[in-house]
Amino acid sequence: MKTFKLENEPKIETGFIVPEQYFDDFSKKVLSQLPEEKSTVIPLFQRRKNLLFAVAAVLVIGLLIPIYNQLSRNSEELDTTTLENHLAYQTDINQYELISELDEEDLTKMESAIQLKDETIEDILTTNSDLERLITE
Repeated sequence: MKTFKLENEPKIETGFIVPEQYFDDFSKKVLSQLPEEKSTVIPLFQRRKNLLFAVAAVLVIGLLIPIYNQLSRNSEELDTTTLENHLAYQTDINQYELISELDEEDLTKMESAIQLKDETIEDILTTNSDLERLITE
């Protein structure tokens, strides 16, 4: 293969000719054609104002999350009326299953809540004709 030397080969002319002293004033011409930019000055207190709004928004959200959790938790809990109605109308639950679910704390609460007087018990026994069923239970 023949060695190629760049300096020895004939050079091709580009065909373009640059006028004399063209690049001397070139930067001035280009800069004069560009529109003038007005620099905008952003004051520091404006950034502080935006920062204060961001901090206030974070604080409000941080304070509202526990309140929302408390409100949503209350709505999920069953009230006693709904629970009593559910237990009363369920046919597959008997009294022994209910009793087996009670613990000592529930029994002490029920004892303190139900206080029957002797007159009330005597009245129920005298008006009810089915005493044998009450005794066996």
